[in-house]
Amino acid sequence: MGSWNDFNDAQSNTNLIPKGTLAKVRLTIRPGGFDDAAQGWTGGYATRGSTGAVYLNGEFTVTEGQYARRKIFTLIGLYSPKGPDWANMGRSLVRGMLNSARGISDKDMSPEAQAARRISGFADLDGIEFIARIDIGTDASGDDKNEIRSAVTPDHRDYAAVMGAAPSLGLQQPAANTAPAPQPAAAPVPGRPAWAQ
Repeated sequence: MGSWNDFNDAQSNTNLIPKGTLAKVRLTIRPGGFDDAAQGWTGGYATRGSTGAVYLNGEFTVTEGQYARRKIFTLIGLYSPKGPDWANMGRSLVRGMLNSARGISDKDMSPEAQAARRISGFADLDGIEFIARIDIGTDASGDDKNEIRSAVTPDHRDYAAVMGAAPSLGLQQPAANTAPAPQPAAAPVPGRPAWAQ
């Protein structure tokens, strides 16, 4: 233990979850009060920024494991005056979240899978639990921060282990009860990095 008047040997407080970590998270949308019924943005969930961009202000809480209770703040893009890229990334993230939470393969195009990828409004996303791949981005000051840019679906070999790590307490999303159980994935390929499996 170090001295209380010399902090050179104290640990630095980077406090970041390592990039590529898979973790079960719960999304809480911090309401911004912006609605546009023509877009389907109702309930006050969306936020409109000073640039005119519209997004969901996401607070993702790790629900279990080594990083339990840690919070990751990520914006989910809905609209940008600069073009469609940000909204497309937001739609892709939400699709992944729904696939992950509801146990649907991204390749499944059955009517049931398509129905499970539909929401009646942003309220359906508030409280959703899924497996996220933790990333590292930069904040407005240029400092590193954790972000969530993608969800892990049942196609990933570690999905079942991460999704099923907690004992069932009957707190699942209603739609999760109708989804088929995830199938175990193939064994890892020797010599291939974990993220490429």
